[in-house]
Amino acid sequence: MSLFVSLVRSTNMIGSAELEWEGRVGPAAEVMQLRRGDLGALSALIAQYQNRLYRYLLRLVHDPAEAEDLFQQTWLRVAEKIRAFDTSRNFDAWLFTLARNLAIDYLRRIRPASLDEPASSFAPDQTRGANLQSPEKAPLERAIEGQRFGRLSGALADLPVIYREVLTLRFEEEMKLEEIAQVLGAPLSTVKSRLRRSLEQLRTSLEARYPGETWQ
Repeated sequence: MSLFVSLVRSTNMIGSAELEWEGRVGPAAEVMQLRRGDLGALSALIAQYQNRLYRYLLRLVHDPAEAEDLFQQTWLRVAEKIRAFDTSRNFDAWLFTLARNLAIDYLRRIRPASLDEPASSFAPDQTRGANLQSPEKAPLERAIEGQRFGRLSGALADLPVIYREVLTLRFEEEMKLEEIAQVLGAPLSTVKSRLRRSLEQLRTSLEARYPGETWQ
């Protein structure tokens, strides 16, 4: 059975539970509809988040094909768990938490070593998974154009997963620190500390690679 068929069937099983989620911004309407089994709402949510979610997964796993697979698995998990979604939470954070859990499980299977170890250098294959990549530049890329962005991206790819992900969530996905804490399942103090250390490591790496240049 294909993943898509499984996703459709799982969504149809959600039922017609009513959800009171008024006064919210973002994907509230689509979430309400999805809880009622509306597949159109699922498609709308996928379209809304596909570029951000795929980019985040690619940052974590460094494999375009695996990022695509995890992307699909995430939405299957959304369909399976949508009725359990706590509406007091931020949907973005919940969604990225599901994706992160799947990605971390994958990374632990293929590389049992600690996730705070430096990653090997990685040059993404831009031809694979292109259908999920946004033609619009990410906020971080808009801020640092051209060659500097390429250098920054390369240095970011070599950071340990725990630092790479916090930088991605903060500067590419533009999440608040409180939202990042929800995604990571960590205290806010841990997020702040990890973000500070990740920026320090990134700056140290860039200064070592490109002496004489200033990285603020």
